[in-house]
Amino acid sequence: MDFSIPPEDAALQDAVRKFAARQLAPRASHYDETGEFPWEHIKPLSELGVMGLNIPESLGGAGVSALGLALAMEEITAACAGTASMVGAHYLFTDTLLLGADRALQDRYLVPAAKGERLGAYALTEPQAGSDPAGMRTRAYEEGDGWRIEGVKHFITNGAEADAIVVFAKTDPDAGHRGISALVVEKGTPGFSVARKESVMGVRGSPVYELAFSGCRVPKGNMVGAPGTGFKTAMRVLDRSRVEVAAMSLGLARAALDAAVAWAKERKAFGHAVADFQGIQWMLADMATELDAARLLTYRAAWMREKGEGRYSRESAMAKLFASEMVGRVTDLALQIHGGYGYSKSLPLERYVRDARILRIFEGTSELQRNIIAREMLR
Repeated sequence: MDFSIPPEDAALQDAVRKFAARQLAPRASHYDETGEFPWEHIKPLSELGVMGLNIPESLGGAGVSALGLALAMEEITAACAGTASMVGAHYLFTDTLLLGADRALQDRYLVPAAKGERLGAYALTEPQAGSDPAGMRTRAYEEGDGWRIEGVKHFITNGAEADAIVVFAKTDPDAGHRGISALVVEKGTPGFSVARKESVMGVRGSPVYELAFSGCRVPKGNMVGAPGTGFKTAMRVLDRSRVEVAAMSLGLARAALDAAVAWAKERKAFGHAVADFQGIQWMLADMATELDAARLLTYRAAWMREKGEGRYSRESAMAKLFASEMVGRVTDLALQIHGGYGYSKSLPLERYVRDARILRIFEGTSELQRNIIAREMLR
């Protein structure tokens, strides 16, 4: 298996890294403090092609490889985790249509989404159905020439800002997960409302919301695929997105490690640079080793996703599990190396620690990833 980075992917990574350092990083602290949505980032990201990286050229996107996509997400997250989360939610929407929708629906939504003209969101989670999406209570009732949606979705990234949201609902409640369907709901549709904005500890520049659907009617043509195929499509989308969450973990961990190395070289204690002490050196060595291990797992999952032969649920779950656990340890150690300054808001370390925490939860908790890995082993 060749893990070398192709020249075109390396060029993409370099371009996104320079862009992110110049335009995203300087505003990351502002969005964390205010909890505002990073509207000003969408246009330059679109001009760079980021909003359509996962969309094929035939639909107006860049059609980059899975590895190229992961590299781009790593660089965006290293600069601003909130912006990366916003982009990731947009990819969840577009991936759902790529994997499940007919060409008419794809042309309608993916072409403008690739240009950044329409922002997407993905509404799967509910107050009583997070790790157990099959237990969702949202219903979609067939009525005449459309569907009526009733229910509540929770912790939805881009929920208030998105122009279109893919909503998962039960169309046949007696069929279990085989009775779940996916429908596209446009912003402003009567019966759809933003119930409230959540107050969260990290990734605050990518707000999450509770969404309410009451008598929300959408045309039959807004269904993604056939009735009852929503759950299967959702799981395929999550297999893809877990590679991107792993890449987000790499970016955040790398930013923390770079900050820790620079601080250890500059900070003096007992007449020596902090980096001269073996205890600090061992911490840095462990951080770098775990980061590289997570990178290899992530690259392997991206390679298997790109190859497109057979299942890669096990590999994407492994990458997401290890990388998201790794970034928690690395950011915590980076803060520790900074001492009291790391705990202060004058430096970004405390933000890195808060931002890292959600990576062990969304797109499936660490516990759920272990279940997936074991299930695939025991097939």
